[in-house]
Amino acid sequence: MARDRGGESVGAGRTPDPRTGAENDDPAPRWQPRQRTGRGSRGAGCAARGAGAIEAGGGQAGQGVALARRLRVGVCGAGYFGRLHALKLARHPRAVLAGVCDLHHARAAAVAAETGAPALDWPGLLRACSAVVIAAPAAAHHALAAAALDAGRHVLVEKPIATTLAAADDLAARAAGRGLVLQVGHLERFSAAFAALTAHLGRPRWIEATRVAPYKPRGTDVSVVLDLMIHDLDLALVLAGGEPVQVEAVGTAVVGPAADAAQARLRFANGMLAVLTASRVAAATERRLAAYAPGAVARADFLARSLTCIRQGAGAPVADLPGFGAETHAWDEHDSLAAEHDAFLAAVLDGAQVAVDAAAGRRALAAALAVEAAIREAGSAAIEQA
Repeated sequence: MARDRGGESVGAGRTPDPRTGAENDDPAPRWQPRQRTGRGSRGAGCAARGAGAIEAGGGQAGQGVALARRLRVGVCGAGYFGRLHALKLARHPRAVLAGVCDLHHARAAAVAAETGAPALDWPGLLRACSAVVIAAPAAAHHALAAAALDAGRHVLVEKPIATTLAAADDLAARAAGRGLVLQVGHLERFSAAFAALTAHLGRPRWIEATRVAPYKPRGTDVSVVLDLMIHDLDLALVLAGGEPVQVEAVGTAVVGPAADAAQARLRFANGMLAVLTASRVAAATERRLAAYAPGAVARADFLARSLTCIRQGAGAPVADLPGFGAETHAWDEHDSLAAEHDAFLAAVLDGAQVAVDAAAGRRALAAALAVEAAIREAGSAAIEQA
């Protein structure tokens, strides 16, 4: 499973040119694209706005076979993770990769050559599709997503949804006002290990998560909290079934101006405690989560795609723990990014519930901003309320 790296409003009508932070850490430039804006609608209603926005395929005329609809999707950002989005969407049976764009045209052209889709500029991408995946740096998320929504395009935006709560609220309002899907790319929600953990454990009392990796320039436009820890903050919110009431954190910058390593302790209203560690200056990559509940403990390894549960009355007997058993699950074939695409396409084409909506993205962002505030204050910080 690939490791991703994770704007503020820049004024009416202004949109930064798409870029990716995959191999870059220069500030995102801003420009004023010549683009049409208007109101779109959910699903097939957007077809009139794009070039063949929703295509028919998968059936044969005259045989009474229902034609499968395919959604034209563009990818904004052709860096490490944007390339993965493009490669998988190009092969998806319910999608047509309408184009790829990036501030660095050579990068977009390289991904376009791999996928057979055209390399386009930002206005051209919006004209060619009815949905956009935004895999640009975090600082550009708000402006790009706002422009796409205003153009009537459904949006899958990588995490974080934005860099401020006001920007997140603005995107949610734009999507709701136009009846458009806005999904946030919290990828671990779609991992088989996390799905199994929630199914086996229910509400834990305590979780520990470690998400560390060697240093790479991508994603360093934000702190390690918005870059990496936000994944586990999102999972903690799901496991607790609510928002934290107290946040304590410590962090430090090692390479750049923002924190490159951090640890946070979050206490939730139901009593659950989450201890989260994130670093982008580690010697090796680890992505693990352990959850403890009465009568059970579960350990997920997101890199190995495995889960081990020890609980009462289930699994192979555990030495020195009478009445307890161990179960190990592994998923060699599971593709979390493909599952995320499945959910997004189902929300647009079938009207399914959005798997990780703007409200979920906002909650994760609020928790991340509280951790950053606690790091600055070297103490506790209250969650910013709506």
